[in-house]
Formats: sequence, C-alpha cells, structure tokens
Amino acid sequence: MTELYEKILSEKKIAYAVFSSQYFVEEHSRYFVKLMERPVTRGVTVLWDLFPELVGSEDQVEGVLQGKQRRFTLEKISKFTEQVKLRYYNLILLPFKKAGVNQILCIMNDTTFETSLEQRIQQQQHEIKLLESTLTSAIPPLSSGLVGDSPKIEIVRKFITKIADIKSTMILLEGETGTGKNLVARMIHNQSALAKSPFIEVNCASIPATLIESEIFGYERGAFTNATSSKHGLLEEADGGTFFLDEISELPVALQSKFLSFLENKTFRRLGSTLERTVSVRIIAATNHNLLQAVERGEFRQDLFFRLNVVSLRLPSLRELGTDIISIADHFIHIYAFDFKKKTLRLSEAAQQKLLSYHWPGNVRELRNVIERAVIFADGEEIEPDHIVLVEEPKIEALSPERPLLPDAATSLYEMEKEIIQRALKQAKGNQTRAARALGLTLDTLRYRIKKYRIHL
Repeated sequence: MTELYEKILSEKKIAYAVFSSQYFVEEHSRYFVKLMERPVTRGVTVLWDLFPELVGSEDQVEGVLQGKQRRFTLEKISKFTEQVKLRYYNLILLPFKKAGVNQILCIMNDTTFETSLEQRIQQQQHEIKLLESTLTSAIPPLSSGLVGDSPKIEIVRKFITKIADIKSTMILLEGETGTGKNLVARMIHNQSALAKSPFIEVNCASIPATLIESEIFGYERGAFTNATSSKHGLLEEADGGTFFLDEISELPVALQSKFLSFLENKTFRRLGSTLERTVSVRIIAATNHNLLQAVERGEFRQDLFFRLNVVSLRLPSLRELGTDIISIADHFIHIYAFDFKKKTLRLSEAAQQKLLSYHWPGNVRELRNVIERAVIFADGEEIEPDHIVLVEEPKIEALSPERPLLPDAATSLYEMEKEIIQRALKQAKGNQTRAARALGLTLDTLRYRIKKYRIHL
C-alpha cells in the first residue's frame, strides 16, 4: 500500500514530511527528497535548513506546532536545482499529532510547470503592450506636424526648431491634457539628428507604482519572484535616442531620487544588480500639473524639478488658438472623410461658430473626437451644428455671498475663504474643474486649498 501511495503522490507532484516538536524530520515521502534535491536524514535534518524561507515566520510555525494556527502557507517558493534550473513549489504546514505528541505535517506541491506557464503568459502580455505602445508612439496622432498659424502655434514651431539638435539639454513640456505634448516631443525627436534612433515613450500614470522601476531601469534574474531572466529596461531600449516621460508628476516619490541620480551621472543599476550601466539618451518630460505647486505640497522633489526644468515650454490650450480651431478641425475632417470614404466635407458657418464659442476642456483630443463623430453622421457636403455634439457643462450660478462682504469680528478670512470654496464645490456637484473655473482659480490651486482647509468631498 505504501508503494501505491508513493506512486500517487509522485504522479500528482505532491510530497510530504513530518517534523517533530524540535523541528527534526521524523518521516518523509521519497518524492520529498527528489523535490529538495539534497539528503534528508531522520532525526538530523532540521526544518529551517530545508526551508530558509521560513526564517522570520517562527511565531506562525510555532502556532501550527501547538495547534493554535490551522495552517501556514507559502506560495511559489523558488529554488535552483543542481542543473541551475528554477523550480517552484507551494509549501503548506499543518498541525499533526502522533501518539499524543504535537508535530508538523509539511506538504509540498511542485508548481514549476504551472508557474512557468503563468510567467510566460504574463511576459507575452507585457511584450504585446510594449509593442502596442511602440507602434502607437511610432505613428504620431493623425499628424506629423502642427496645424495653424496663430502666434502661439508659431512660438511652438520656433521652439521645436531651436531645441531639436541640442540633444544634451533636458526639456519639460507643460500644458493641459490633450494639448499635444506627445506630438511635440515626437516632432523634436524627428527634426533632430536622432530621428532614426529609438523614441521610447513611458506614461508614468499608466504603469503601477510597484512595476515602474523595473520597467524603466530593467531587472536581473532572481531580482523578484517572477524574474526568471534578466530584462533590459526602457532606458536601455532608448539608448542613442529619445526617452519621453509623459505624466512625470505621477512618478512615485520613492523613484524620483533614483531617476535624479541617473540624470546627474548618466548611470543606473538594474533592479537586483550592482553593475553600473550607462546610456546616452535625450530626456523629454511632460506634465499637465503644476510641478512647482507639487513641490510645495511635498509630492515632487524640488531638486528633480530644477533638473528637469532646464528648458520648458507651455503648450497653449485649444481655446487660446482662436480661428486655428477651424484649421485644426478641417485637418481632422480631411483625415476622417478619407478613412470613412466620405465625399469632401466642409464646416458650415454656423458649425464654425459653434466650435469657436465652445471652451474645449479636452483640447485637441476632444476636438478630434467631436469631428470624428460629425464626419460619421454628416450626410451632405456640409457639417452642420446638429452634427457637432459637445459636452455641455451646467453653468454655476454666480456666488452670491450669504455673508456681508466684510467679515464681522467672529469670522476670519480663513473661514470665509473655506466657506466660499465649499459653496462652489456644492454648486458644481463636486466637480472640481467647474468649481475652479467659477472661482477663477487653476485646478491645482483649488486642490491645494481643498487640502489646506481639509475640505471633505
């Protein structure tokens, strides 16, 4: 019967061992020795020698031995075999009594195949995302250049021409969401001598904080549980070209120090490595937040801000471009008319006025989406106002003060400002963007005051 049990356990890749109250091996299955790949001697081999991963968990192990804890589990423990192959297994400790004496039953489940398969799937999914990101960044959104001839667009053009071939200088692009910061970064790259070199874009807001360091700097085999092989980081992928960090304000504070060190010394270490590596890349960063205010709030390192802010450009919002809005809309109309196999379309006078009178909170990105829908539903040769669907925000009524303009002796300026902000937020139904607009503040300033006055939303 023992042979039958051994055969079943081996087939299911399960092994067991029993440890005494002094944590010595009392008995074990044959497959247990095979998994451990080392001699296991009864009454001599100790639990801690076999499983150093349990060091630090002595209280839990003791709880299992005394029957106070029903089980203790460690999943996906990794060990290198004598052939330098990585093996994974789950470890379960259970209370066990023999002849009234407390012991520990240790069950091992070999999960090498399943874990390796999961890692391959995760790696392939990650590679697909990187390829999609590379493909997206390789094709500028709908345009390889800037449309419009307003003074503010001319300033952007001149900036790109001036800075394109000065690859050693760091660039900070600022502006609202949807103003085309990634397009300008791509144009700087394409107009420089680096045009045929890699352009690697990283959106700091789209990568979990726990993964962003390994994504940017890479990692060595064994640096963490699923690191079965070494991997280049995106910095190394960008070597010789341009490294664009979008939403730099979302870079975790803990990682900002390491990135600053790279900017200063041009060297870095992969996760889990002591080897210094060097790359030659142009750094372009972008943000839709006020970094100086983030510094004041302690959310962004001051030294990193000054290191990034060598050359900066604020991209204008769409509502600042005047009649360029029509030129940009015409540009999108030509593109989508071609894509959707439509006849030549143009904006009617009324449609143009509707576009010019809108405030465009989503900027060029919002305009592109509006025009795409309008082209789809336009039947004749003109796009009419009805084809243009805009996100209409409810207007906030003027804030008529409920108190006298001058505070009485019992009311401080602090309290009045707090109350006005609370009323604006209430009328805006919690929408901070609309409340900020009604108060004549920037969104960042409003958020700072919400935090300052500890206003609960």
